[in-house]
Amino acid sequence: MVAPAEPAATPSGLKESLAQAGYVADESLASAVWLSRALGRPLLLEGDAGVGKTALAMAVAEASGATLIRLQCFDGLDLAQASYEWNYGRQLLAIRLGEAEGSTVRAEDLFTREYLLERPLLKALSHDGPCVLLIDEVDRADEAFEAYLLEVLAEYQLTIPEIGTLKARHIPQVFLTSNGTRDLSDALRRRCLYHWLDYPSLDREISIVQSRVPEADGKLVADAVQFLQRLRRQDLVKTPGVAETLDWIRALHQLHHTTLPDDMLTVLSTLGCLLKTREDRFKIGAEELRALCAGEPLRGVAEGARGASA
Repeated sequence: MVAPAEPAATPSGLKESLAQAGYVADESLASAVWLSRALGRPLLLEGDAGVGKTALAMAVAEASGATLIRLQCFDGLDLAQASYEWNYGRQLLAIRLGEAEGSTVRAEDLFTREYLLERPLLKALSHDGPCVLLIDEVDRADEAFEAYLLEVLAEYQLTIPEIGTLKARHIPQVFLTSNGTRDLSDALRRRCLYHWLDYPSLDREISIVQSRVPEADGKLVADAVQFLQRLRRQDLVKTPGVAETLDWIRALHQLHHTTLPDDMLTVLSTLGCLLKTREDRFKIGAEELRALCAGEPLRGVAEGARGASA
């Protein structure tokens, strides 16, 4: 088994590499990623949807020149979809060819790597080179699947009953993401380093937008991000994340705005970029928009603790 690729000399160096890949990380996040890579330990990223967990793994792969292998978790995910399955069609063909040639095909001849279909987990362990394995939204899979992951995360190996234990050729850098839809087991958490990824601060979100949408006017970016920071503090069903910020500012730029529009009808027409539920859409009307743009408290809309401070 080959050790992970040489990490950046310091977390600051990794932070700069991520910035070149279009991802603006703060010092604590860069340190968590650097330690994960240096120690060869998986990194569990928790946080609300849209804060940049998946984008981080993609940026790390790009910055390090590694191959990204992604496993999207969902309810009912099983071994065949996540790790491997046997190519039964090819096995059956081998049996038929053997019968046609008058030879006997033994069972042990059919259960070899030649007849194995690699799914993301096995593909990451078998990859011959630097690799980033993203296990996305692990909280959507069930606890039985979590238990199966433990061997992969602790030993970087996979046991296939018909073949034996397959060890990683190169230790992949592993990211697990969770939106907190259910509690993860202690066993899974103990095998990972941990980082809570919150909504970005005002300055960091402005930097993110400027790096991803450089064509947008600076005044528009600053005004729009301040608006988003205030909007996130409202009691919404689905709080808009960084992806929604980028979509909204791109939309305003495409409409040739260089500042946040004074016309609330224009702002209302673009709210589909930010608010993704019926309840939220009807909760924020023209009056509420004016108050948010002016930094005033909203009447009739509770202000929660979520979101970064403006």
